[in-house]
Amino acid sequence: VMARPYYVTTPIYYVNDRPHIGHAYSTVAADVVARYEALRGKPTYFLTGLDEHGLKIERRAKEMELAPQDFVDRMAAPFRDAWEELDCAHDGFIRTTSAQHRERVQALWKQMEAKGDIYLDDYEDWYCVGCESFKTEKELLEGKLCPIHQKPVERIKERSYFFRLSSYTQPLLDYFEAHPGFVQPEARFNEVKSFVKEGLRDLSISRTSFRWGIPVPDAPEHVIYVWLDALTNYISALGGPAEQGESPLFDEFWREAETITHIVGKDILRFHAIYWPAFLMSAGVRLPSQVWAHGWLTVNGEKKSKSLGNFRPPGPLVEAFGADVLRYYLMREVGFGQDGDFSHRNLVNRYHGELANGLGNLMNRIVASILRKSLGGRVPEVDLDQLGDIDHGLIEKARAAARDASKHFEALAFHRALDTIWELVAAANKYVDSTEPWKLAKQDDKTRLEQVCYTVLETLRWLSIMLFPVMPTKCNELRGQLGMTALLPTEQVDLWPSAWGGLRPGTKTLAATPLFPRFDESQERSILERLGVEPAPAEPKKANAMTEPQQSNDFIEFDDFMKVDLRVGLVLSADKVQKSKKLLKLSIDAGDPEPRQILAGISEHYAPE
Repeated sequence: VMARPYYVTTPIYYVNDRPHIGHAYSTVAADVVARYEALRGKPTYFLTGLDEHGLKIERRAKEMELAPQDFVDRMAAPFRDAWEELDCAHDGFIRTTSAQHRERVQALWKQMEAKGDIYLDDYEDWYCVGCESFKTEKELLEGKLCPIHQKPVERIKERSYFFRLSSYTQPLLDYFEAHPGFVQPEARFNEVKSFVKEGLRDLSISRTSFRWGIPVPDAPEHVIYVWLDALTNYISALGGPAEQGESPLFDEFWREAETITHIVGKDILRFHAIYWPAFLMSAGVRLPSQVWAHGWLTVNGEKKSKSLGNFRPPGPLVEAFGADVLRYYLMREVGFGQDGDFSHRNLVNRYHGELANGLGNLMNRIVASILRKSLGGRVPEVDLDQLGDIDHGLIEKARAAARDASKHFEALAFHRALDTIWELVAAANKYVDSTEPWKLAKQDDKTRLEQVCYTVLETLRWLSIMLFPVMPTKCNELRGQLGMTALLPTEQVDLWPSAWGGLRPGTKTLAATPLFPRFDESQERSILERLGVEPAPAEPKKANAMTEPQQSNDFIEFDDFMKVDLRVGLVLSADKVQKSKKLLKLSIDAGDPEPRQILAGISEHYAPE
């Protein structure tokens, strides 16, 4: 069966600032899923790029005394550099100031106009320059503040073209019903559905109050609404919307693609899950397969802010740890779709605990040590039929890890894929502890030593493929040490591990430098200082699981764990607490005779329903 094309996109980033960890999180996620799908033999296309129009850009350029085009040209380079540093191998980099994009946006406008979905009228409402979107009265915080930017909105009245969004309320709800996986995670989909169910208002899609944007066809005094302009990037980069056969890229990766995945931050979900599908329905163009909304990252427990200076650029982190370690940490630390914290200390702890002591240690124990000393550094030849139960136990663990990790990668559950793979790393280290190859090397049982070494080396080969989407450079280094060539994803060839025994006997291994060299205390301190992180207090107060270093042996006994009373509760009702912005009153069935009443400070993040 021919593998069908896979298309993945990041949001296009606003160029009024430089790239930071939040941008890196989306881009690395898209790169990981693109590399995974390419490993499976699918033709893949990975798009990222820049959103360069709008009032916010026009004002920022003016502040810097630059023409808008000169300003965006200057701001584009740091983004290209950042993705190169992070080994994000995008196939396309779209800039909304390009001629191709302008033409395609105007073509989409004409298709929506031909459908009768665009009309001219007067418009007046509250506008947030930060969001580049209008806000209804009920969305605003006290003092007429935008709920996202916490800044005052502006009252704008002007002549405007409108899109008949109201007539897409039911078609959207029908589409959501027919495509239950359209928005992920599910909780976000529920928010989108409840917003649409309230009924949609027509959308103002042009502006006359500023000039920096794409002119409306046949009405150049109007500029096309920046969100209609920006969202079109996903098809304009492929040469769409185009008549059939006009653009091979558009045909392959939009019309014919098996999966089209948009990765976005949760703050821009509504534009992607409501406006964008409605525009496409109007123009008669297929809709994307899924919109994946990830959460927000705090940095060392603090919300990102320019005044605190924790809008961390990825560059210095790459310099300190290498791109692959940063990619691994971003995908491992937080469940994709959830909010999380980027903690420099947790990065160091995962580096030592999982990469150096886990994977690096497994490599060193066999390749750099036993194999070199006792088997001439070559992959031994073994009869796979003669392997014992303990060997088959590890092989089964590898098969299960490959099976489960593939499901998780496909579902963009990167942390779960890595959990599964790390269970295999732990099982392989435990296997080495149990079989004690260093003792076998001193006995005359060469056959058994060869069996043990081969089993670990083949496990490492499997790991080099399964971890490749997340750590491509380190995995190719690992393969080089196993005497293997670099992985080269090829269309219509599935490279995911399935058959045991692919490592060729007689292959000469290379004991090169450790994959993940450990840092001593002074190196660690100096790295953290260079990154502007305060040194840890000598006497840590109560440990906070999110940000404080955990000793790898800091476990409780299982009997202690059994004393913990863990419950899953069902929320029976949720009501806002009067005169409180934060509190919801919950009634929860946790298996008690009567429901529990709980006050939870979550009202700013969750609607009662």
